Amino acid sequence: MSLVTLADVLQPALRQHHAVAGLVTLGWEDMRAYVAAAEAEGVAVILQAGPSCRAHTPLPILGQMFRYLAEGASVPVVAHLDHGYTFEECKEAIECGFTSVMFDGSRKPLAQNIDETAAIAELAHATGVSCEGEIGFVGYSGGEGSAGTDPDEAARFARETGVDAMAISVGNVHLQQGKEGGLDESRIRAIEALTEVPLVIHGGSGVPVAQRRALARGSKICKFNIGTELRMAFGAALRHAVNADPDRFDRVQILKETHEPLVAATRQVLQAFKGE
Repeated sequence: MSLVTLADVLQPALRQHHAVAGLVTLGWEDMRAYVAAAEAEGVAVILQAGPSCRAHTPLPILGQMFRYLAEGASVPVVAHLDHGYTFEECKEAIECGFTSVMFDGSRKPLAQNIDETAAIAELAHATGVSCEGEIGFVGYSGGEGSAGTDPDEAARFARETGVDAMAISVGNVHLQQGKEGGLDESRIRAIEALTEVPLVIHGGSGVPVAQRRALARGSKICKFNIGTELRMAFGAALRHAVNADPDRFDRVQILKETHEPLVAATRQVLQAFKGE
C-alpha cells in the first residue's frame, strides 16, 4: 500500500530539493493516468479533488477511488482535498479516507483565516492527516484578481496555524492556459526567508516550465498544482477519439483512447519537478 500523507512527500522534497505535483482530478480516467505516469517516472504524486470534481462525484466515492489507486501503486500517492472551504467539508474528507486536506480561507481577514485554518490543522493532525493552508488570495484567469502574499503575514500564518504546507500568491493564477509572465521570485525569496514550511503554488499550469524546474530545485516550493494543461491534453485526446469514428457510441472504448496521450502529457509535467 502506497497511501501517504502530504507531509510524507513534502518533507523529503524540501530536504532533497525537488517538488511534487498536485494533479487536479475530474474522474477515473485522469486519476488512473496520473498514477500510471508517476509510476513510469518513479515519483510520488498527489491526487487532488477540487470543488468541480466534488460537485460531480461525492466525497465518499472519491476517497475510495483515491485509496484504491494508492493501494495498487508502486509509488507514494497522497489523497488530497483541494480548496475545502468549510470545517465540515474538511472533516468529511478526513472521515472518507483522505490523507490530506487543504483549507482555503484566503478570502477572509488574516486573523479569521489563521483561526479557522489552525482548527482544521488540529483536527487533521489528531487523525494522522496533513493540512495545507493558503495565505494571500490566488485569483482566476478571466475572473477574480489575486492579492499577493505579504511575507510577514505568511510567517505569522505558518507559525500560528501549524500547517504542513502553505499556498502563496506570487503572480500565479488559477485556470490560466498560457505560460506568459511567470512568478514573482523576489516575493518568493522574501517569504521563504521567514519560514521553513514547504510552499505551494496553485495555478501551476500558467508557470513557465523552466521556472517550475528552477524553483523545484532551488526554493522551498515543494508542491505545484497542475490542472488546466492536463485537462487540455485530455480534452484534445477525447475530441480526437470521438471524431475518429462518428458512428462509435461506446464511451468506455472512446475513453480508453485518452489514456496513453494523458499519461505522456503527465510524464512531461512530472519530469520538471525532479531533483538533479
